[in-house]
Amino acid sequence: MARRSRTSRAKARKPGAFTVAIVGRPNVGKSTLFNRLVGRRVALVHDRPGVTRDRRIGQGGIADLSFNVIDTAGFEDAKIETLAGRMRQQTEKAVADSQVVLMVVDARAGITPFDEHFAALLRKSRRPVVLVANKCEGAGTTGALLEAYRLGLGEPVPISAEHGEGMDGLYQALVGFAPPEEEGSDDEESAPPVAVSADEENVQDERPNSAEHPLQLAIVGRPNSGKSTLVNRLIGEDRVLTGPEPGVTRDAIHIDWLYKDQYIRLVDTAGVRRRARITDAVEKLAVGETFDAVRLAEVAILLVDAESPLDNQELALARHIVDEGRALVVAVNKWDTIKDRDAVLQEMKTRLADSLAQLRGVPLVTLSAKTGAGVETLMRAVFKIHRVWNTRVGTASLNRWLQGVTQAHPPPLSVHKQRIKLRFISQAKARPPTFVISSTRAADLPDAYMRYLTNGLRDAFGLDGVPIRISLRKPKNPYADGE
Repeated sequence: MARRSRTSRAKARKPGAFTVAIVGRPNVGKSTLFNRLVGRRVALVHDRPGVTRDRRIGQGGIADLSFNVIDTAGFEDAKIETLAGRMRQQTEKAVADSQVVLMVVDARAGITPFDEHFAALLRKSRRPVVLVANKCEGAGTTGALLEAYRLGLGEPVPISAEHGEGMDGLYQALVGFAPPEEEGSDDEESAPPVAVSADEENVQDERPNSAEHPLQLAIVGRPNSGKSTLVNRLIGEDRVLTGPEPGVTRDAIHIDWLYKDQYIRLVDTAGVRRRARITDAVEKLAVGETFDAVRLAEVAILLVDAESPLDNQELALARHIVDEGRALVVAVNKWDTIKDRDAVLQEMKTRLADSLAQLRGVPLVTLSAKTGAGVETLMRAVFKIHRVWNTRVGTASLNRWLQGVTQAHPPPLSVHKQRIKLRFISQAKARPPTFVISSTRAADLPDAYMRYLTNGLRDAFGLDGVPIRISLRKPKNPYADGE
């Protein structure tokens, strides 16, 4: 019988129906392989051992084979109360959640006693293990491949994760773990697309969230403010590493979460310090991921420590969130440790009002991630500000508003002593609310009047707490290009 092609085999497989965990000692290239399998650079990669700490989950694939893939911390033999011990717990959980384990070894360095120790542990786990010999580009690795047989995990698969070599052999090692696809799926795949009107498409795009388009929620703040503790409290399990050591989190960890029938993609991020203090290369990479998470978020929770709230770095981070057009919620953690709560709360409100004058009404929530007090209030604030961030206002209502505010306070004269006229307003988009005003001499409208318009929009349409963008456009002259 002729051998089936990869394409025909893929039609009989269910994409993403099995999970692959990548494990091994530090610095063997696990995160590089993870990035190769998911098809983009999402995990931090550095020559320094032990960069990865939390387990990261992504959708991976080789050719037409799809699966879930978990990147893990380097497997180290350490006491449970240490950071390395807690990292090992995360790795063990990844192994338990997988259907097949890729144990990665470094073909350049050869087999070490650590490799032998962890191979023995994996054999006891009763999970199928595929031995992967990484860094096999070039010559000089044949001896290490032969040496790998003594791990007792079968024939090693030689690859180079960095250069993408050997993926065909890894494909052959994994394809047998993909379960057959359910009957009838071929018919579903070949079914013609359903025609959707433009109005229906708009309605779909404006849904608050769904399994395909979850609410993107990032938690940011200084190191050791309790971000990972809050994440674990929200999802109800020890999903990310926590501890007294500052800067435990390095990768931005994405977690798909269902909260009261609401689909959310929760992102735990590395703590951000003042730029002048960041000299370590790995910390620079981690902070870069934090800013990427803010850019991709819909709502960002700025978590501050109640014992030292809202310093200049946190206010700068809040301004960055606003400048990116994201909805902002300020959450004050460790509130259970504060005695004079009224004074602390008033100080924070004052600092927010002074530093974020352009963003009136930012939600401010007090909580304790350790005990769970205030967490429900936080999530109510997140959903409320998300709804405001998605607000759309009808054009007729906007123009009635514009007529009223310009009559109450007309625009000033231009630099040429001519009256500036605001003729028409419409909302260009939501997320954040963005408006376009047709205006004569738009460049001459002063900032003070723009703030007047912004605050007027907030008051009239309930847009407190979210960024508002207004652009001015000069009306087109119908005779400018005439014959």
